[in-house]
Amino acid sequence: MKTSFVSGRISRVLLGTALVVSGAGCAAQPGKHAAAAAGGSGAVGGRGTVVSVTPVVRMSRSQVRDYLGDEGLASPRPRGGVSGFKVLYRTVSATGRPTLASGVVVLPSETTGTLRAVSFTHGTHAGRSTAGSVAADGQSRIAAIYYAAAGYAGVAPDYLGLGEGPGAHPYLDAASEASASLDMLRAARAVATRQGGGLERRVLVTGFSQGGQAAMALGRQLQSGTDAYLRLGALAPISGTYDLRRAQLPETLRAQSSLDPRVSAFNLAYATVSWNRLHHLYKTPSDVFRAPYDTTVERLFDGGHDESEIFPQLPASPEQLMAPRYLHWLKHPSGALLRAIRAADGTCDRAPDVPIRLYGASGDEQVTFDNTRNCVRALRAHGTRPQVVDYGTGSGTDHFATLHRALPDTLRWFRTHK
Repeated sequence: MKTSFVSGRISRVLLGTALVVSGAGCAAQPGKHAAAAAGGSGAVGGRGTVVSVTPVVRMSRSQVRDYLGDEGLASPRPRGGVSGFKVLYRTVSATGRPTLASGVVVLPSETTGTLRAVSFTHGTHAGRSTAGSVAADGQSRIAAIYYAAAGYAGVAPDYLGLGEGPGAHPYLDAASEASASLDMLRAARAVATRQGGGLERRVLVTGFSQGGQAAMALGRQLQSGTDAYLRLGALAPISGTYDLRRAQLPETLRAQSSLDPRVSAFNLAYATVSWNRLHHLYKTPSDVFRAPYDTTVERLFDGGHDESEIFPQLPASPEQLMAPRYLHWLKHPSGALLRAIRAADGTCDRAPDVPIRLYGASGDEQVTFDNTRNCVRALRAHGTRPQVVDYGTGSGTDHFATLHRALPDTLRWFRTHK
């Protein structure tokens, strides 16, 4: 099963994942930089300190136009060419230990003075090599190029454990998504300065699917003044998984769910394996997975496999994958599972004093629009009045169509916030 993001050139499945079928780049080696990370961020520099910068793209205006046009992003037309860099930087792990992460920074070719940054946090990736810093056609690299071609600094973290970062990716862990994204912005500021420019204080934040959740978590960090310089300017997440406990999981497990059951099985498997690393959900895989999947699922989510490899090895629904006792636990979470879910949820439980607009579609077949509805209720309960864009139901409202439609819409909206 494959769904298209914006063209046949890149096939994608599930929550924002990019499957590179014609991109350049090879898989990063797990643990390649582990020795450097083990030295601790304080030895050389603090969080956000740049470890290395590698040029990965340089395009003229016409090349950008062709590249984005092939992705269905012909409007607004690019203002100029771009230069992009893979950045390896210091951050912290999900347990607070020093580590490294990677991401991509794309700048307008004529970089003079300070630039407004747009942070784009990507949807679900299972394989390291699909991250934007590595994949030439990665989802987040496309987004970073798109915003840079419009005159912004496009900043796209890979998150922990993807791209060239060591270790496993802590999937659906809002705190580490936010810390890796904030430290990526700090690194991007240094890169922009080295290129003869700089970043403005206020950051525009967006993201898709898992990245919608990550965008909300990053916005909270920026809003709270975690960084001495960077602040939140505007927030525009797309089709985010903001409420696992009361929206995404109930719809996933509902008998006549509106969500694609194969995608739901994948997401539950990925989340379960990841959460077990952090929250110790089970002693043995057979506690949560049915045979024969209990002997195979964990190795599928080691960062070395992408969705084209994983999907054929999973069944067509959560009921066929998950042990009955675990399905019951998912419907009535408690203990370690509840802690894991809470670590993902709550990103809308605040009152940002900046413009906020949420994009999504009530016809989304992968992330129920109840996530957005619940996020809006939470924001309103804290005194915020967010704008909502619902692309509706029917043709052009599936999960990836929301990203295709929202990227130009976020750009136009960001331009109204100087």
